[in-house]
Amino acid sequence: MRQIKKLEIEMSSSNFWNDKNRAKKVTAELDALKSTCQSWHDLSIHVKDLIDLKELARHENDENLLKDIENGSRKLEKDLLAFETKMKFDDVHDKNDAIVSIHSGAGGTESCDWAQILTRMYSRWAEDNGFEVEVVDVLDGDEVGIKSITMIIKGDYAYGLLRSEVGVHRLIRVSPFDSNKRRHTSFSSVDVIAAATDNVAIIIEDKDIRIDTYRSSGAGGQHVNKTDSAVRITHLPTGIIVQSQNDRSQIKNRITAMKLLKARLYELGREKQRATYEKHYNEKGAIEWGSQIRSYVFMPYQLVKDHRTGYETSRLDLIIDGKIGEFINAYLSWKLEKSNSKKYIETDAKS
Repeated sequence: MRQIKKLEIEMSSSNFWNDKNRAKKVTAELDALKSTCQSWHDLSIHVKDLIDLKELARHENDENLLKDIENGSRKLEKDLLAFETKMKFDDVHDKNDAIVSIHSGAGGTESCDWAQILTRMYSRWAEDNGFEVEVVDVLDGDEVGIKSITMIIKGDYAYGLLRSEVGVHRLIRVSPFDSNKRRHTSFSSVDVIAAATDNVAIIIEDKDIRIDTYRSSGAGGQHVNKTDSAVRITHLPTGIIVQSQNDRSQIKNRITAMKLLKARLYELGREKQRATYEKHYNEKGAIEWGSQIRSYVFMPYQLVKDHRTGYETSRLDLIIDGKIGEFINAYLSWKLEKSNSKKYIETDAKS
C-alpha cells in the first residue's frame, strides 16, 4: 500500500507526463500493484465466505451447503495457486503474450513427430488456461510431423508462464516408425520470447530489411497455396529472419512478420543487457545429447523429469495432454530461489 500511495503521488505531479517513458513505466507498475492487492482482497473475501458457509452448514446440517463448500474450496485452491504463481514473476515483460517457436532436432522423422507432439501439448495447455493460440508459420516434416513452427500464445502472463519451457526437450520411446520396435531418442527445441507491446520503441528502417513473398507451403486452402501470400522479412544488420504464412492476406502476414521481428530485435537488445547473467539462448543450448532441460520417457518406464529443478512425475499422459502447470510452478520457484541466492551472495560480497 505504501508503494501504491508513493506512485499515486508521483502521478499527481503536474509534470508527470513530461517524461513519457517514465510515465508509462509508473502507470504499468501501479496497475500491477493494484491488481495484486485486488486479487488478495478477493481471496480474503472468498476465505471468509467459506468459513461463514461452513458455520451455517454445521447448524443447518444441509448437504447442499456442504457441496457448495467443497466446490468453493476447490476454486479457492486453484485461485491461491494462481496467485502464488503470479507472485513469482520477476520480469517486467512477464505479462506479455508469448511467441513460441519449436524446432525439430537430432532424430529425423522421430524428432519431427516429437515437435508436433510438443505443439499439441502447448496448444492444449493454452486452451485449458484460457489463452488464444495463433499459428503464424509452420514447416511440415518430409514424412510426418513438423520441422518447425512459430505461434503466438495470447493472454495475460503467457510469457511469464511459458519462459519455463525454453530449452531442449528429449523424447525416449519405442518408435512407431521402426518396424523392429527399437527404442529411439529424439530432440526438439522450444524457444519463447515476449511479444513486444506497442509502447516499445523499436525503430526498423526500410533500408535495414528485405521483404520476400512466396507461396505458402502448408495446408490452408486453394487460395493460400496458389498465391504468394506468405511473407519473409530479413533484418540485414542482425541476420534475423522471420516469416508468416498463416493468413490468406499478404498484408496481414506482413504485419504479423513485422510484429515477430520487432519482438526478436527487442529480445536481442535485452540479451545484450544481461550478458553477464543467465542468458536466454545459452540456456536453450544445442538440440542434441547433453543439452536437454527436460526428458520424457515412454519406455522402459514412464517418467517426465526436469533436469534444472529436479521435479519429476510418472503421469506422462497428463503432461503430454497439456497438464504442465506443476513443471511451470517448479521452474518459477527454482528461478526465484536462484535469483534470491544470487542477490544474497552479491550483498554478502559488498559487505
